[in-house]
Amino acid sequence: MTAAPAAPAAPPDTDFGLALIGCGGFGSYVLDAVRDIPGLRVVVCADAERDRAAALAARCGPTVVVRKTVGEAVSVPGVDVVVLATPPVAHADAAVTALRAGKHVFCEKPIALTLEGAAHVAAEADRAPGVFVVDHVLRYNPILRLLQRLGGEGLLDALRRFSFENDASDEDLGPDHWFWDPARSGGIHIEHGVHFFDAASALMGSVPVEVQGTAVRRDGGPVDIVVATATHPGGGVATHTHSFTHAHRAERQLMRLDYGFAEARVTGWIPTFATITAWTDDAGAARWERLPDRAADLLTVPGLRPHGHERITVAVTRGAGSDRPASGRGVTRTVPHRVDCVIDLGGEPRKPYVYAESVRAAMTDLLHCAVHGTAPVADARAGLAAVAVAEAATRSAQTGGRALPVTAPTTGTVGGAD
Repeated sequence: MTAAPAAPAAPPDTDFGLALIGCGGFGSYVLDAVRDIPGLRVVVCADAERDRAAALAARCGPTVVVRKTVGEAVSVPGVDVVVLATPPVAHADAAVTALRAGKHVFCEKPIALTLEGAAHVAAEADRAPGVFVVDHVLRYNPILRLLQRLGGEGLLDALRRFSFENDASDEDLGPDHWFWDPARSGGIHIEHGVHFFDAASALMGSVPVEVQGTAVRRDGGPVDIVVATATHPGGGVATHTHSFTHAHRAERQLMRLDYGFAEARVTGWIPTFATITAWTDDAGAARWERLPDRAADLLTVPGLRPHGHERITVAVTRGAGSDRPASGRGVTRTVPHRVDCVIDLGGEPRKPYVYAESVRAAMTDLLHCAVHGTAPVADARAGLAAVAVAEAATRSAQTGGRALPVTAPTTGTVGGAD
C-alpha cells in the first residue's frame, strides 16, 4: 500500500535565525535542505574563504551577512542556531564556541576527532542553554525508524547481530583530499564510521563494551579499507566494513539485521529499500498483514515530508514450515508461517530526496526541542558514544587488532526514536 503523505511537523512558534559555518558543497547542501522550514531564516554565511561565503549568502537573500569565523558569526544579532559544516577537524572548537555563546548547534558528524574532544563538546552541551544535535542522519531515516517501532511492538525481537558492508566510492577523493589525512578527518572509522556505530547503538539500544579493528592500506597509499567488530551488552555483535575503493557506479551497501526469528536486509547507506523475512504464529501473521494499512504512521518522521509513493507490502505464507516448536539461542516458539515484508521508499533514485529530508527532520527535531525543552533524538551523548567506538576501533587496528574496551556513556539517547 502507498503511504499517504503525513502531516508535516507543526512549525515552531518562535522565529530562529541561522548561521552557517562552512560554505562548501556540504554546507550548501544542508542549507538547501533546511532553509524552507517554517520559522527558520538564514542570517549569516561564514567561511574562511570569504568569496565562497559571499556567493552562498547572495543565493539566500540580500539581508544575509558574510563572516569568516564562528566567533564572528555568533556575534551577529539575530543568530539563534549555528550549523557546523566544516571539515571534521574544526567541529569541536566551533561547537564549544557556539554553545558558550548560548546558541543551538546543528553539528555535522563527527562531533570531534578524539574521545577527549567529543567528551568536551558533550560536557559543554550538557550545561549550555542551547540544544545540540549531531547530524547522525540515519536516526531520522524512515526505514530504520520503522524497524525500531516494530521492535517496540514486539514484532521483531531484540537485535542479535548488526552487519554493515559499505563499498564506497573514492572517485572524487584525490590523493591530497583531506579525507585521507587522519589529522584532519580522524580516519575512516571516525569520519564516516560514526554514522553506523551510532545506527547500531540506536537499533540495539546500547553502546558496545569492546571493539576490535582492522585497517588495510592500499599499496603506496592511505588506509582505504577498515573493519570493526563491536560486542554489545547481552551478547549482541555488530560488524562494520568500509571500503573506499570503488567507482561511483559500482558503489553498494548492505545492512543485515539478525533478529533471530526474523531478518532485515536494508540497502543503501541512505536506506531507501528493505526486506524483512520473519517466522511467526497465527496472531503474529495477522499483525504483520495489517502493516500496509499503517504505512503512513510507521514511516512517519517529524519534519520529513514523504513524496507519497512510499510502500509497505506484506505477504504471509501460512504453513510454510512445520507446526512443531522451533528453537534458537534458547528461545522456543511455534512459528509455522513465513512473512515477507518489503519497505520501499522509492529505491536508489529516491536517495537524494530521502537524504535531504532526513537532514530536514534532524533540524526540525532541534527546533522542536528548542521550543519545548525536550531532548533530541541525536544529541551530544550519542555523538560522544559514536566517537568513543570509532576511536577504540582505530586504536585497535593500530595495535595489531587487539580488542579494546569502549569508554563511553551507557545512558542517554542511544536508543531514541521519537
